[in-house]
Order: sequence, then structure tokens, then C-alpha cells
Amino acid sequence: METATFAMVHVGQSTSHQRNLQHGIETRSWGFPIKKLWFDEVKPDFAVLVTGANPRVQLDEWVKGTASLYLFAVQVAVYEGKAPHWPDELASGNILYPYRMGLEPLGVIESAPLGADGPLSLDASDAARHSGLERGVGRLTDMNPQPLLDLAKIPVDWAKTRSVPLNRAPGFTAEAVKGVKTPKRQHRGAGWMSDPKKRKAVEKHAEDWAVRLYEEDGWEVERIGKPYDLRCTRKTGEERRVEVKGTTGAPTSVELTINEIAHARDPENTVDLFVVSDIKVTPDYAASGGVPLHLKDWEPAEEDLRPRKFEYRLPQSAN
Repeated sequence: METATFAMVHVGQSTSHQRNLQHGIETRSWGFPIKKLWFDEVKPDFAVLVTGANPRVQLDEWVKGTASLYLFAVQVAVYEGKAPHWPDELASGNILYPYRMGLEPLGVIESAPLGADGPLSLDASDAARHSGLERGVGRLTDMNPQPLLDLAKIPVDWAKTRSVPLNRAPGFTAEAVKGVKTPKRQHRGAGWMSDPKKRKAVEKHAEDWAVRLYEEDGWEVERIGKPYDLRCTRKTGEERRVEVKGTTGAPTSVELTINEIAHARDPENTVDLFVVSDIKVTPDYAASGGVPLHLKDWEPAEEDLRPRKFEYRLPQSAN
């Protein structure tokens, strides 16, 4: 049996916890209030956020219940965040969950049994229960992920692939969290913000960082905007185009338009991707800090892309 390492995390059922869950799904991040030894030693393959069951019971009672299981791939190992990110952090101005990991949503299993007839091993189920008793700090366990992948309708044979291509997983959005009203203008993508001023400050901070980086390397930089952000040239005639993204969350995934993908894949273009994560924004919209990720000669692979929208061609004959 091929196993994988899981971080099992219990999420409380209060409104604030459920809103944090929504925000974590949309921004591809999750955080912990205290540090555990495994943070520095292990990068789990998956994380399961478990909600809808009361952990303050004995194991024999816990395994009789059901819960919602939110299955994620762990893209970024646990790191220490420097910027307020979750709703209760933003409200207080304090960092409440400094230890964070970057997640990619794979699938949801509703009303999953927590006992032997469910998709979790008994150890994994108990790890989720203990997580709830420890303020939601994740617990590690190893188990076969295939039952979870099957129930989440992800057509992957883990024993053969040992990975989950993004384009084969259905994914999910904040709307999957039942009973909590989602913002009307909810959006998808790492670190996305509903406040347009904050979003603009983050984007400009990331772009300014990229401009400095390329200018220090001897490039002449022109801000373009679309279908790419920066045009960098040298007197020798060399040209490099740069797509820039910024986020207050983890560097897990970014949103790309069809034009951005086509532009990056065009063999006539040399394109870099520059992402700044964990950007801090003050109440007066001053952005600072962050961690850069610089991907040179970038071309997005099909297995790393998941479609969000489809263009539908209408029939030309109508009654």
C-alpha cells in the first residue's frame, strides 16, 4: 500500500472559524497559532481540513460521527508569515496564525464517516480530533490517500503517480463552506482581496520590486500592463517579458488570463514570472515586505492549470 503524509487539521464551527476557512480556501493558505516540531522537518503531501464534528468527545464517540473533509495538496511547506492575512487578523491588526502553509484545493467530501467505514484511517481521524483539542494545530499521520481521492472524484492512481495533476482535480471555492454567507464579489486566487485599494497597493508593490530587480541587473524596464506587465530590454537587442503577481498569502497559485497563458507559451516570447507573497499592507494602504519567487523562462504546463471559465459558442440557428 502506497501511503502519503497528511496534515490533519480541525476547524471549529463558530462563524469566525468558518469565515477563516472560506478565506483560507480562496487565498490558498492555512495558518497555525503555535509552532510544532514537524513544521521544520516535514512537508506533508496533503492537508485535510475537518469541520462539522465536535472534537471534545472520546474517540469511541468521535468515530460514530461524520464531518466535511476539505482535501488540499500542500504546495508550500510551513513558513512564518509576517503580514496579517485572515479576517480576524485583519480586524485586530495582529498576527494570530503566524505559521502558515500554502494549499491547493483538490476536492470536498461531505458527511464523511469518521470511523472505519469512512475514507480516513483511524489514526488520521483521531489526529483530526486531537487537532481540535489543540486549538487547530495540525497533526501529522501517514495513510493511503486513494479512498479520499476516489470519493473526491479525482481520477488518479496514487500508487502509480504519487502526485495529483491540478487539471484532474475538481477543486472548490468558498461556496463549499455551508451555513456562512460569502461576500457577493468573492473571487478565486492566491491572496485575492475584495478591497480594490488594497489589491492595487499589493500589485504595485510587487511590480516595483520586479522593476528594481531587473534594473539592478542592467535591464531597461518599461511598464506595459497587458498582455504582460514589464518589457525588459538590453542594448544588445535582448528582450525579456515579465508577468508580475502579488499576494498577502502563500505563494501557492496565481490567476492567469487566457491571454497571459497564450503569451507565455508563444515560442517567440521569453517570459519570466515574478511573484511576491506575504506582503504586508497597513490600514492606509502602504505595502511593504514580502518574499519573492522568480521563475525565469516560464511556460505554464497543462497539468498545473485548472480552468475557471469556459467560452461557450452559441448555436447560430434559433427558433
